[in-house]
Amino acid sequence: EVLTLAVLMFPVLRGLALQLHAAITGSYIPGTHSLAFISCLNEHIAKDIARAIMDKKLAASVNILPKSSALSFWKGELEESVEILLVVKTRTSKIGELSNYVRSIHPFEIPEIISLPIDQGNPLYLKWIGENVPRD
Repeated sequence: EVLTLAVLMFPVLRGLALQLHAAITGSYIPGTHSLAFISCLNEHIAKDIARAIMDKKLAASVNILPKSSALSFWKGELEESVEILLVVKTRTSKIGELSNYVRSIHPFEIPEIISLPIDQGNPLYLKWIGENVPRD
């Protein structure tokens, strides 16, 4: 039983140890922040969604990347479209809330909202993200 408990508690204890180490040294914990990618039909929709995300304080920054061609399967058919891509910098803990909010305002039936954790980066920039996206 003790061994089972120790194995089950390892991820929790490791996480706490990483947080303590980061607090003491000021180092970054990989995965604390994430990049989210959201595709939009046009620039108007992209700007509206980006502004809504910022108004809700769900991101520190949103880049609106210019038009790109996209190929995808939709309802069994290959479709070609032009999309605008949002790149959202936020806390990983906000991804669920961000995804739910974007789905509620996005015109696509199934909007593309995917994220990747930030492993490393400029420590000052990563700190800036944390300062500009409130904790849960």
